[in-house]
Amino acid sequence: MSQKTASISATLIHDAKNVDELDDWGPCPEATGHQMDTRGRYLWKSTDGAEAGIWESTEGPSRWVLETNEFVHVLSGSMTMTPDGGEPTHIGPGDTVFVPRGWSGTWHLHETLRKLYVTF
Repeated sequence: MSQKTASISATLIHDAKNVDELDDWGPCPEATGHQMDTRGRYLWKSTDGAEAGIWESTEGPSRWVLETNEFVHVLSGSMTMTPDGGEPTHIGPGDTVFVPRGWSGTWHLHETLRKLYVTF
């Protein structure tokens, strides 16, 4: 009896930390100081708004109120995340963070930061 296997398409990016082909995503709307410029690349987007990709932003302060869950893995750069009413946490290369829907607070990028992310 022969067995068939399904072929599932997958997106592969080698060395995401050093990918040069990022799209200009414009100024970060969450910036609270000077303009922060963002670039990125979508790996996947669903019809319900969930997505995965590479995101990069120049340094600066920003304020976030998450309307989705976000999984983050920092590739380069560093930032301090401070939840409203909470303590600041330094996050840098190799750190992985899950930020739940409804989280609010500030992100202060100390230098250009690049992350892999999934929102859902």
